[in-house]
Amino acid sequence: MFRQKYVSLVLVVLLAIGLSGCVALLAGAAGGVGTATWLGGKLSEEVKVPFDRSIDGSKAALKSLNLEVIKFVKEDTVAQIRSKYSDGREIWIDVHKVSDTNSRIEVRVGVTGDKEAARKILDRILRYI
Repeated sequence: MFRQKYVSLVLVVLLAIGLSGCVALLAGAAGGVGTATWLGGKLSEEVKVPFDRSIDGSKAALKSLNLEVIKFVKEDTVAQIRSKYSDGREIWIDVHKVSDTNSRIEVRVGVTGDKEAARKILDRILRYI
């Protein structure tokens, strides 16, 4: 009986890890800088671009896609940019300062996370930074 409970516990833990995105996190960590990873409904990529330039590139990318910035908040190490598609899906872009020369850009589209739309926006940002 103890063995059955132990096996059940291990299976539950493995399932929880898989559902929480930790597997994607581990896969992304193995990929290193420059590889986008899908974490918890958002696409994330670390770039060798300073913080302010990453912010400017994110805004320019949205503008090039005819998407208006509806909210912008900037602090010392993080900036949050919000936009919206005409169909009502929200767009969240978070830019994190990793170092003086590196930033991490995170893009999420919609409540559940539309990976294809997030990839399109992130690709556009990468063209503008």
